[in-house]
Amino acid sequence: MIAFIDDHRCVYGVGPICRVLGIAPSTYHAFKAVERNPDLASDRARQDRLDMAAIKQAFDGSRGRYGARKVWHQLRREERAIGRCTVGRLMKGMGLQGGVRGKKVVTPNPDTAHPCPDDKVNRAFVADMPNQLWVSDFT
Repeated sequence: MIAFIDDHRCVYGVGPICRVLGIAPSTYHAFKAVERNPDLASDRARQDRLDMAAIKQAFDGSRGRYGARKVWHQLRREERAIGRCTVGRLMKGMGLQGGVRGKKVVTPNPDTAHPCPDDKVNRAFVADMPNQLWVSDFT
């Protein structure tokens, strides 16, 4: 939304755009103030920025194999005080995911020995008016 407001603020102004989008103009101005001066960010946002760099370093050190739990253990070995849920939240926000173990999920295949039921509506599931077409399946 911020990029949209930046693109159109010279034509419409910040206030009318924010009114249509349903956000307060002060939200936009606060975001831009933090963008200009990162020291104005909240303590959590500043700490998250530092933690994200450490998480990225630990994730890259494992060659992308560690998930949130193992990254958290690695950070604890490096004596960084960070919560496991925080590591999971930040990794999710950064789009990082560790290797997934286990078998690939296979969807069920239809049994070709049994005949398929007749198509009563010829795959036309569109009705012109309410209560014109009812489809049910009793299996």
